[in-house]
Amino acid sequence: MLTLHTADHSPETAVLIDGATIVAVAPYEELTTAAPEARLRRWPGILTPGLLNPYAPELLESTYHPDPREAAELGTAPITGERARDLFRTDPTRLGASARRGVQRMLAHGTVAVAGQLNSRAAADAVRRAGLAVGQRPPRLPGPPSLSPRP
Repeated sequence: MLTLHTADHSPETAVLIDGATIVAVAPYEELTTAAPEARLRRWPGILTPGLLNPYAPELLESTYHPDPREAAELGTAPITGERARDLFRTDPTRLGASARRGVQRMLAHGTVAVAGQLNSRAAADAVRRAGLAVGQRPPRLPGPPSLSPRP
């Protein structure tokens, strides 16, 4: 079944899908003319290409993503460096929950794939369970670790 996806904040762009296959990415009007029988799905936000985030180890194993219930004590921003290492050292179970929250943050930034060698089962499981693809880490990284790195 053909489905035409478009978004409120990028109405000029659309994606035509047939089952699990991307058939075309083109202007909305062009695709509605080419496939008038396609069902239409409108989404809030924008349509953008998916992001390969090459910082999986840094963001999922070396960064602590606080639970909202810890906001009063730890804040809501990701914690890095020695402070993150101390949190993981004092309570190793925090790694799995933090990795899951980190994956959620990555998904919210458009991540569809990650790269980098994950050494903990907790982080690897979080990536696998979220359905993220695992790709090759580029030879040159675009800058410091970020949820939405840009070249």
